[in-house]
Amino acid sequence: MTVPDVTLHNGVQIPQLGFGVFQVPPDETAQVVRTALEAGYRSIDTARAYGNEAGVGEAVRSSGIPREELFLATKLWNTHQGYDAALQAFDKSLSDLGVDYLDLYLIHWPVPSADQYVETWTAFEKLAADGRVRAVGVSNFTEVHLQRLLDETGTVPVLNQVELHPNFPQAALRAFHARHGIVTEAWSPLAQGGLLQEKSLVALGEKYGKAPAQVILRWHLQLGNIVIPKSVTPERIRSNIDVFDFELTDDDIATIDGMAGGGGRIGPDPETFTG
Repeated sequence: MTVPDVTLHNGVQIPQLGFGVFQVPPDETAQVVRTALEAGYRSIDTARAYGNEAGVGEAVRSSGIPREELFLATKLWNTHQGYDAALQAFDKSLSDLGVDYLDLYLIHWPVPSADQYVETWTAFEKLAADGRVRAVGVSNFTEVHLQRLLDETGTVPVLNQVELHPNFPQAALRAFHARHGIVTEAWSPLAQGGLLQEKSLVALGEKYGKAPAQVILRWHLQLGNIVIPKSVTPERIRSNIDVFDFELTDDDIATIDGMAGGGGRIGPDPETFTG
């Protein structure tokens, strides 16, 4: 299974399809990630808040896969924002993962009410400059938050990981990303399974001999999004990466695009979420 890479604006390459471990119980994480690695995933996305960085690290160490062939990303939690706190949290995540460096480190949420994300970003700049992380980005940032980082620091995040699915395609934000060389990464790409019974998606799945989830993931890939589906079911883990042997037509894409606004955002609002 060969997953294509996306080149970030600093030259680092990231697999376009990775494996997310949000809500994977810590005591199950190592086995779930091992299953994903065996299925061909080489990019793993975790976070301090998930409580399962150690399980990811255990799976990585026991996999036998050379570290340089893996892409490991984690995120800084809201309570650890601020320059010194962010640097300490990075050390803790690195220790829990049991690795010498990270491929990607993200600010998990902007938490504008705390007004620390710019200061936090300067710590990320230092981590990148010191070579402790290959790329730095953000998660759940709006255009307003991104513009402030650009204006006040001049360092452009390599990507922004946001809620994105056919019911909430974030067209304006994706356009902003494109103008500034920021890659779009989608969390909850399947709307937490809420779209899998949609008649149009079921019909497209039948057309290609694929499951509705595979059709949605293919839509993301053809939009240029990076996508990190999560599952704990071995069959679905394998199915979610089996999306590189078919291609949606322009009409198919338009059909899925037409679902915009059907359900809207299902996760927290970045403007108000504090965790």
